[in-house]
Amino acid sequence: MSVLISKNNVAYILLIFATLFWSGNFIVGKAASLFEIPPFTLNFYRWLCAWLILAPFTLKEIFQKRNYILKNIKLIIILGITSITIFNSIVYYSLNFTQVISGVLMISTIPVMIIFFSWIFKIEKTNWHQISGIFFSLFGVFIIITKADIEILMNLNFNKGDLWMVVAMFSWAIYSALLRKKKFELSHIAFLQTIITTGLLFLLPAYIMEIILGNKLNIHVPFMLTLGYVVLFPGLASFFFWIKGISIIGSNRAGIFLHLMPIFSALMAIAIFKEKFMLFHLIGAILIVTGIVLSAKGRQI
Repeated sequence: MSVLISKNNVAYILLIFATLFWSGNFIVGKAASLFEIPPFTLNFYRWLCAWLILAPFTLKEIFQKRNYILKNIKLIIILGITSITIFNSIVYYSLNFTQVISGVLMISTIPVMIIFFSWIFKIEKTNWHQISGIFFSLFGVFIIITKADIEILMNLNFNKGDLWMVVAMFSWAIYSALLRKKKFELSHIAFLQTIITTGLLFLLPAYIMEIILGNKLNIHVPFMLTLGYVVLFPGLASFFFWIKGISIIGSNRAGIFLHLMPIFSALMAIAIFKEKFMLFHLIGAILIVTGIVLSAKGRQI
């Protein structure tokens, strides 16, 4: 019994650190915008460095299973684009214009949006509890985007960072929903490397375009610190911590820890950037939490 408890405690610690590092990704992304680090450039070098670190441990398996990978290349490309190319690039871009608190609250709806896209793609069936959860969560996002101000809605005067964060939210939800469609016959690390490879190929044109448009990268201390963090912590450490945690306590229990992300990110944003938690944040958060609870209840039926 003591060994079991000890293992569970290790899992809890790993999962807390995984969500903490992912939360820090939003803080570092906001800091990158303040230091004028181009978002697509940051994301490109983040995953390029991760690819180089993983290469010695994955290329042999990838080469051995190349025919299997090519057989499933269409799905792998979509997974690479939605997770590697789009998600973090758009998150970093959005944080140039919006608050961390607003962004992370919208991102917290992803578990509910996964249910929505799993239903759209006919991967899983849904029920009225889950549909209600989707409605409440989307309404919460709507409140955050409009800041609960009717004039913003009437004039369509939305913060473009908020709108782009919705794109990021949908992108990761689509990626996660499609992951349920097929169980890949690759190790976790080789699968990650395969996704990174395809994502990088489609991220390269955006990176080049960013340079052409004059958003050149300055190699300075803030960039090196930012790159080091996003590669080592949310990029690699969180992934391995998450996989290990799931292997000990299971995916359902591990999924609960994802709800720590908006709490961690909001606290750090308030402490570091002096952001304010406004009334519309509270209303949006209540609606989003209601949606998450309803969706979770629907899964138990």
